[in-house]
Formats: sequence, structure tokens, C-alpha cells
Amino acid sequence: MDAATRDALVSALRESIPKKQLAENAPMTRYTTLRLGGPAELMCEIASAEQLSTALAAADALHVPVTLLGNGSNILVRDGGIRGLIIHIGEQFAEVSAPAPLPDGRIALTAQAGATLQKLCNAAADYALTGIEFASGIPGTVGGAAYMNAGAYGGEMKDVISGVTACESDGRTVAYTNEEMSFGYRKSRLTEAQGPVAVASVTVCLTPGDEDTIRATMREFSARRREKQPLSIPSCGSTFKRPVGQFAGKLIEDCGLRGFRVGGAAISEKHCGFVVNLGNATCADVVSLTEQVRQIVLEKTGCTLEREIRVVE
Repeated sequence: MDAATRDALVSALRESIPKKQLAENAPMTRYTTLRLGGPAELMCEIASAEQLSTALAAADALHVPVTLLGNGSNILVRDGGIRGLIIHIGEQFAEVSAPAPLPDGRIALTAQAGATLQKLCNAAADYALTGIEFASGIPGTVGGAAYMNAGAYGGEMKDVISGVTACESDGRTVAYTNEEMSFGYRKSRLTEAQGPVAVASVTVCLTPGDEDTIRATMREFSARRREKQPLSIPSCGSTFKRPVGQFAGKLIEDCGLRGFRVGGAAISEKHCGFVVNLGNATCADVVSLTEQVRQIVLEKTGCTLEREIRVVE
């Protein structure tokens, strides 16, 4: 954005957002799990739903492009950085409510969008609530998980979400039921929206259970991840969506691509569904790698892989 627009945007944001929550040229290597990408032109840290609404409305009024960022586990930032306003919804906006009993015997927990899935799972375990154990260890925020209907080990967020509160691109607050979210495989009505729609909070409905059993299940899932996934190396989690009736990692492995490398990016030796940063990867490396993998898999198997990670610039 030009200097005049940037100054006007900063001025509008400063009306309700402290200066310490704004940063120009923020290094995206600190905000993405792949630890790569150029700087964010202007980043705004969010600490309340009101601030989220203000940031979206200010950018909309000045026609500034907006990028929403949670834990950065499903995003690939171009080497040239991100233009416009980056709204970071993280640990400053991450409270989880006390449990609220429902008439049908279930219990509701509401989490602000910046809470990690692990924090929500831990809260559920503390209250001996079962149903969301599958999400334990998924490296994302509650907002991002609702946005893309994250899932693992046979469970998906659509199975437990009862409602989502969000802010439209012009700052208006809206509420959606589970049905209105139109959840699908790694998508929702928010992923299909024309402009940026930011999750503010998510309510999940869980069932009373046995705390020891719940924690044992969470430990089991964590152990599986440590055993099978490259958790000690920067990655973005599962890089490709699961093709119908197939597994992306299996297809990549069967094509002889375990360890396949472009620059500093590589297919994980531990799990072929993961792309890892060996230390000096660029976004261009990752994009080239994923495109070559897609082409090879298509030629050898006839199956088209679709990237699960979003590329932004």
C-alpha cells in the first residue's frame, strides 16, 4: 500500500488498538510453522472481538487487502512477503470459557479464535468432557480449525462445533450454526467466502466422560504423532488433501518420492505427506517441490493431488 494509505490505516487502528500490537515488516519466519516467507507489510495483533471488528472495518474502508493468520500451520508466505494488513489472531485472544450445561445433557465450551486446539482439548479434559480428543496435537488455532474443518484420527471439527461467531470483511459480527457453516472436507462456508471472514469464537458441544480415559486417548494420539510425523523439523503439517479413497502420503511414497528435495524443502523421510524445511527453504522451493510432486503422482497414478496449504502474498 502507498504511504498515505498506510498512515490512514495505522491511524484508524490506533483508535482502539495499542501501538504495541501493530508492527510493520513483521518477519513471517516467526509466525509460520514452516519458518519461511517474506515480511508482513503491516501486522495487527488481536486481543478482543472488538479489535478484530475494528481492524477488518478499517482495512475495508481503505480497500486494503487483508490476510488472516492464526498459528501459521496451514499457510505458505511468498518470499516477497504479504501485502496489506495481516491480522494475527493468536495468544492474546485465546480464552476458553467455563463449561455450560445444555438441556440435552451435553456440555458447551466456547473458545476465542486464537486459542490453540491443544488448549481447548486440555480444557475439555480438565472438565472430563469427551468428543474432541482427535484434535489433540493438531498444530493450529480454534479459529483456523473451524475455518477449514480440521480433523484427524476419524474426527472433524464439524462433529463437535455447534456454533461459530465471526466478523465479516466490513467488521459486522455474524453468528452461524453448525448447519450454516456448510462444513465439508477441509472447507466451510468461510473458505468459500468472497472476502476475508474472521472467526471470533467457536462453541463446541461435548459429552461428560471419564477424565483418565480422555487423557489416555490424548496421550495415545500424541504418541502416534511423535512416532509417525516429523515434529522436530519445521513443517506445515499435511501438505496435500486426502484424495477420495486414497492417502496422499502413500501415493507420494509409492512414486519413490520419500526424501525428494528442491533447495531447502523436502518430502519428509518420516511421513511422505509432509513437506519439511531442512533449514534454508524458501517459499519458491516449497511451491516447486509440491508442483513437481503433483505432476509425478499424476503421471504415475492418474491421481491429482490438491495442496492443503494456502499460498499468500
